Amino acid sequence: QVRLVESGGGLVQAGGSLRLSCAASGLTFSSYAMGWFRQAPGTEREFVAAISWSGASTYYADSVKGRFTISRDGAKNTVYLQMNSLKPEDTAVYYCAAGASFGAVVRGMDCYWGQGTQVTVSS
Repeated sequence: QVRLVESGGGLVQAGGSLRLSCAASGLTFSSYAMGWFRQAPGTEREFVAAISWSGASTYYADSVKGRFTISRDGAKNTVYLQMNSLKPEDTAVYYCAAGASFGAVVRGMDCYWGQGTQVTVSS
């Protein structure tokens, strides 16, 4: 059974930083591309960042480029999202995703999903 468990969310002031973690189990972590999505109240889930199975390729939404960094640790079966210079508009529930291909993760298709972690950025 595949499980993705996010952690690291919380309340932070604008301009601050948070690091989200997603621990994966029940899958061969090194064979999966990983990603992060977010969903604010009243909006659809949107893509944030993705990383290939090897970690060699990353891709970001324009809204977070230069502020967020995705990385992965194969020894810990964990993917991270370092979020700097946070803005109130970054407030959302952040979800971890695992997919068989980089493209699938970017599109959010045929992915395993975590339960999400709340990030709130105050102004």
